[in-house]
Amino acid sequence: FVFLTFDVCISAVTVARKCQDEDGLDAMDRLRHLLPKSCDILWIVTPGIVLTPPRLPCSCPQEFMEGEAGFSLLFPAMEGVHIRPFHFCKKNLNQTSLEEAAVLCVGLVGNPDLKVVLLFGYDAYKSGAARFLNQLLEPLAHSNVLIAGGHYEMCFSSCSPGSFGVMGLALSGSRIQGASVLLDQDVSSPKAAEVTIRRLKAADIPERNTIGFMFACVARGHNHYNNQHNVEADTFHKVFPGVPLFGFFGNGEIGCDRIVKENYTLSETDANGLQHGYTTVMSLVHLG
Repeated sequence: FVFLTFDVCISAVTVARKCQDEDGLDAMDRLRHLLPKSCDILWIVTPGIVLTPPRLPCSCPQEFMEGEAGFSLLFPAMEGVHIRPFHFCKKNLNQTSLEEAAVLCVGLVGNPDLKVVLLFGYDAYKSGAARFLNQLLEPLAHSNVLIAGGHYEMCFSSCSPGSFGVMGLALSGSRIQGASVLLDQDVSSPKAAEVTIRRLKAADIPERNTIGFMFACVARGHNHYNNQHNVEADTFHKVFPGVPLFGFFGNGEIGCDRIVKENYTLSETDANGLQHGYTTVMSLVHLG
């Protein structure tokens, strides 16, 4: 099992600090007691989140950029689908061992069955962080893999305090398919957002057993759409009414226009082409 949880604590600095330091650590302990010992937990804090409420008359995805909110995703064991969490911290790795760790620990490099990587970075502003991330993104950029994610504020983990790093999930299996599109800074109206998101529809990814992921810049949301709220989440729901959408607003986005289906991949980019600001990465992940 893999348990992926996101929190937003942005009401005030004091609220954020309390959520991050005390409440978060206590809640992590409670989670570990509630879940099976074999369950891996990834828990991060972001400036905003996107979630689809369950079991409502209209389960429309919602963007939350104010107050406190959170959501969790539990991935069960699935036949033919292998999900492995990873966490590479600068203080636990030297520059020459990152690629080796990526190969040995989770098969991020040289793995023909790898289909999707959800990648989350933290403390990207620190010296050396960009170079560290590029070491991981460079081989992924030239592989037949969907990469989507972004940068967040902090995580609850055993990594050394004050260090930068990346964490995420690696999804492998012949049944997995995926696609992503980039809504760049010029996409600033509901109509333009729909035109871009409909490119995902053209990828013809099966919508059953599929999850949508949205990773957006914290400067977007209603601030980017002339004070119109929930524009991108509503547009995704309009195009994919049966697909739940989850994600977060962060401080930099990772991804590109890419299709990963069966035995082919449609994309041409490098590590620099995977990193953006003031954008949204919208993606579909089909689990077979």
